[in-house]
Amino acid sequence: MVVFGNVSAANLPYQNGFLEALTSGGCEIMGHSFRIPTSQSLKIRTKRRSAGGPLQVVCVDIPRPELENTVNFLEAASLSASFRSAPRPAKPLKVVIAGAGLAGLSTAKYLADAGHKPLLLEARDVLGGKIAAWKDEDGDWYETGLHIFFGAYPNVQNLFGELGINDRLQWKEHSMIFAMPSKPGEFSRFDFPDVLPAPLNGIWAILRNNEMLTWPEKIKFAIGLLPAMVGGQAYVEAQDGLSVEEWMRKQGVPDRVTDEVFIAMSKALNFINPDELSMQCILIALNRFLQEKHGSKMAFLDGNPPERLCMPIVDHIRSLGGEVRLNSRIKKIELKNDGTVKSFLLTDGSTIEGDAYVFATPVDILKLLLPDSWKEIPYFKRLEKLVGVPVINVHIWFDRKLQNTYDHLLFSRSNLLSVYADMSLTCKEYYDPNRSMLELVFAPAEEWISRSDSDIIDATMKELEKLFPDEIAADQSKAKILKYHVVKTPRSVYKTIPNCEPCRPLQRSPIQGFYLAGDYTKQKYLASMEGAVLSGKFCSQSIVQDYELLAASGPGKLSEATV
Repeated sequence: MVVFGNVSAANLPYQNGFLEALTSGGCEIMGHSFRIPTSQSLKIRTKRRSAGGPLQVVCVDIPRPELENTVNFLEAASLSASFRSAPRPAKPLKVVIAGAGLAGLSTAKYLADAGHKPLLLEARDVLGGKIAAWKDEDGDWYETGLHIFFGAYPNVQNLFGELGINDRLQWKEHSMIFAMPSKPGEFSRFDFPDVLPAPLNGIWAILRNNEMLTWPEKIKFAIGLLPAMVGGQAYVEAQDGLSVEEWMRKQGVPDRVTDEVFIAMSKALNFINPDELSMQCILIALNRFLQEKHGSKMAFLDGNPPERLCMPIVDHIRSLGGEVRLNSRIKKIELKNDGTVKSFLLTDGSTIEGDAYVFATPVDILKLLLPDSWKEIPYFKRLEKLVGVPVINVHIWFDRKLQNTYDHLLFSRSNLLSVYADMSLTCKEYYDPNRSMLELVFAPAEEWISRSDSDIIDATMKELEKLFPDEIAADQSKAKILKYHVVKTPRSVYKTIPNCEPCRPLQRSPIQGFYLAGDYTKQKYLASMEGAVLSGKFCSQSIVQDYELLAASGPGKLSEATV
């Protein structure tokens, strides 16, 4: 679900403001901060400190679920172990990796585990890509996206364990909570009982909820899902050609099921509506959530992602002899006469050479930096259909503690908003007993990405008025805004529209010594943090498998892109 990612290490010429924004972050476009010019806002600072010393956090989270014995977790653990147990290379490869988002960090981590020497280049001065975050002048953090870590993310969960940071995930009760637009201020819950195994716990949660779907609608939806349950993965992949809306109607599922449940789910998964989203994406999520007992259980990171998740990965890479460099933006992929990579040319004029090269940037940046001689190769030409989707992340600090919320992720079911959370409740580092900070995903965002931040805040407040009718008014006659941050990502995760699956590339390219990593590359978790981490592992696996070829001297050549 919600956002994850890779970053650019690219130097791209400015074109109508697009390319500066495309790097998904930073100072000018992604990280604007504003303070509301009222006397009250000038006096109040949202520091979480009391006169008596450091704040004592009293949040109580759910214990970590038992994930270690699930098939997917064990499979992910086995892949991780294969790098640590791989024969030590006689000559470690120097692998140059562009982009220090989760895909690039994962690639570098597992290459280092296998005994190689990754050099990770990040264009900006912050780690994380689509999980990047910045600290404002008050010491408060604002993020690129609202990030949720699911039980159904086996490679991410293994990564936390391998780094010894399992305690940094704050697990929440096993529920999915939806706002009720027809009843402003009220919520409807799907509660998954721990005493039942999957899929019975999910079926029970659906059957027990009578506020969103009627019994006839539940039955028709269940009948519509039968082919997916019987057909398995082959059936799921075959549905890539249909949108969610088209598939539901084909299966005889009432439109109200889509309106009540799958608009919210589509926006949470890929920031677009059901008339655009490929049904394959929904079926993969449902499969993970219904087939794994703790698959849909959610956790929040206990603080800002660059420090609490990315830095432990960097420390691990460096401890094994790898390097991570910030402010290292790639200007050009320089080629040898045979068409293979000679070096990465950086914007400061320096060149970086290696034994192998990885691009772990968003697909849009890769496409802009592709050498002309590569563009007609089918492997790269198919990338034309893969395009990042725009998304906006909004943070609002209020002058009071809002009462109509939960210590959990909430599905807004708003026309403009996707999911949101009161981060002053859900996250230890952001905890504040006196004031709420709402973090909200504004999606679909295509029509809003070029609008002013004040327009976006005004529209958000109108939606919040419906979610908090007793506490928030659009004109701020109730709760007052102390400050806000608006983070725009014009090109986030790739847009999972129908017929994209055949265009997703394998991690090993047809150019010898050149590899890809990122959520858009071929792996079964699509556009997600889990997909990014798994893509990095697959990329590392390909490089380890190609060791003898890469270590040998002599010119490279074109090779087949194989699994």
